[in-house]
Amino acid sequence: MSELSVKICGLSRPEHVAAAVDAGATYIGFVFFPKSPRNVTLETARSLALAVPPGVAKVALVVDPDDAFLNELTTTVPLDMLQLHGHETPERVTQIKKRYGLPVMKAVGVADTSDLVSLDAYGRVADQLLVDTKAPKEADRPGGNGQAFDWSLIAGRRWPVPWMLAGGLTRDNVAQAVAATGARQIDLSSAVETAPGQKDSGLIRDFMAAARAVD
Repeated sequence: MSELSVKICGLSRPEHVAAAVDAGATYIGFVFFPKSPRNVTLETARSLALAVPPGVAKVALVVDPDDAFLNELTTTVPLDMLQLHGHETPERVTQIKKRYGLPVMKAVGVADTSDLVSLDAYGRVADQLLVDTKAPKEADRPGGNGQAFDWSLIAGRRWPVPWMLAGGLTRDNVAQAVAATGARQIDLSSAVETAPGQKDSGLIRDFMAAARAVD
């Protein structure tokens, strides 16, 4: 079985990027969404991304971005992947892939079986899927809420592209999550924070140790 790949999202400080890289994260995520406590400027993201060594993927999380923003983002920040976390249609996913030449990961929120249809649809056009907890209707942001969904909904399910599990993962439940879903890639943010948007290098190291223990 391949080693578990980990994406640590919402990084905004050099020391936390370094901690994630040193601990063995496969992906580093930067958030570009003003309502998020993890939002970073293009200039900050560029500085952070330039410090990431080859072999660690730099991912930009964006929410329903227009081409003007994506033009500025992709020319300013050296990226390896775009993560679409809004209401982008399959057609928009295809359009962004063609226009920017970067792999696209599409986040899909799951609350019940009716949401699985969307995963199948996006699995035909995206390069990767992020299977996340569906945000409550009253939420002002589409993810990063630290809540898990019913993992049994996707137990044994597979898609044509690689996929990543997100939503409420912690060092205490990551082994259970992987056993329940078969995930080989996981995404987290709030589990390594002392407060929303405040990453902690010690928590990053602790989570990565727990993730490695799964294997």
